[in-house]
Amino acid sequence: MKLEIDVLIIFSDKDNETLNGQQGWVTQFKKFLDLMLTQVLGSKPNILLKSEYDNMASPKLDNAATLVSILSPYFIQSGQCLDNLETFYQAAEASGKNRNRVFKVFKNPLSVQEQPPRLRELIGYEMYQLDTETGEVREYSDYFSSEAERQYWMKMVDLAYDIYDTLIQLKETEVKAEVKNIFKRKTIYLAETGHDLSVQRNIIKRELQRHGYIVTPTKTLPGNIHDLEKIVRKDLEDAQLSIHLIGSAYGEIPDGSDRSIVELQNRFAAEKSQKVGKDLFTRLIWINPVLTNASERQRAFIDTIKRDTEVQEGAEILQTPLEDFKNIMREELIEADEKRTLDETGGKSIYLVHDRIDHNEVKPLIEAIEKNGYKVLVPGFDGELLDLRQKHIDNLRNFDAAIIYKGKVNDQWVRMKVLDLLKAPGFGRKKPIKGKAVFASTGASVNLDAFKNQNLRIVQADPRDTAQSIKTLLEEFNN
Repeated sequence: MKLEIDVLIIFSDKDNETLNGQQGWVTQFKKFLDLMLTQVLGSKPNILLKSEYDNMASPKLDNAATLVSILSPYFIQSGQCLDNLETFYQAAEASGKNRNRVFKVFKNPLSVQEQPPRLRELIGYEMYQLDTETGEVREYSDYFSSEAERQYWMKMVDLAYDIYDTLIQLKETEVKAEVKNIFKRKTIYLAETGHDLSVQRNIIKRELQRHGYIVTPTKTLPGNIHDLEKIVRKDLEDAQLSIHLIGSAYGEIPDGSDRSIVELQNRFAAEKSQKVGKDLFTRLIWINPVLTNASERQRAFIDTIKRDTEVQEGAEILQTPLEDFKNIMREELIEADEKRTLDETGGKSIYLVHDRIDHNEVKPLIEAIEKNGYKVLVPGFDGELLDLRQKHIDNLRNFDAAIIYKGKVNDQWVRMKVLDLLKAPGFGRKKPIKGKAVFASTGASVNLDAFKNQNLRIVQADPRDTAQSIKTLLEEFNN
């Protein structure tokens, strides 16, 4: 069966009721996901809503590439929603292409036991508003508030990129084998932690994903030692680096073992280091310098990490503030590679990122950049999706500095392109980025707050001053 639908969203009708004349929650969600995926894919996806009794899809649900289930108390109480979920799983399994095709989005919080068994091991995307001080949970009414920017939109970006990865994987099965190498990215095993470091782990995971790395594990680890060991070793086999965060909590002990999941992951990673050597696999271990309320067993585990040469095999162990560790992590992942690579273009290539709708407007910028002795890299707009994406990834690998042009596009489009620049190291980039800028046409508004802490230069110039503005910007990149 041909996969005609990119994303099928299943939900309970109760979760999409209109309130005060506003669109329903699921309708809003679909609109925002459509926007995000359009920017990530480079083309408009086919996204279809399917409520409980909607027949607007194949009865077997075998014509959809991915499924997004909107989880809520109403969903898990709906026999039809659960039937739709099971029908999709059966179709995916029958096709032999059932890897990472189902995504669970939480409209409301649900415990693991409340979730459908099929979905329990999947990593979820929480799309509700959580007050960290009071623990109060509520739905978003303002999708463009600062709280939504930090929570809802960041989860939406995560979801869009994860769906994109799955769509690309499905597409790759239809093309020649050599094309697959275009999308091969570095894999990092980010070990599960004790409960005291779960927030810090999520922050690091998000940062790694923003830089384009594949982060494993992608599913909740099993609660028994046999299945856990099999999954962890498989994920470590695919990884070039593992990161372990060690805090005060010893962590859960799986059935059949006398060691915690945290300790077991570290042991399996050490065994891989001994087997393949540090040139092929390295480890970063961070130990919280403030070990409040750590048990005697946890302190003994930490002492073993520090003193046992076998446990230390292939590892860099740091007991520093978390921000210092994150800086070291960035150096390990990015700067070490950058220092080993010389730029073939002599630092003289600019990736001028723009949308098709602004293609004519950027011609004066291209001319000005070339007059200053730079090679201009531009995105492709015509041809097969894989070919266009290949060109974009090649540009991300090779540019020295980047200029994002904001003409008729909106801030969200620009934000997605900024994220693409952040992801460049994960696609094999091995040199530093000399500069990044957003160049806005006259009359195009730019939300400066949206680009805080992104190390971006914002330029807004009159068309008559384009040449001088570009010259000044390029001089800044070289300083």
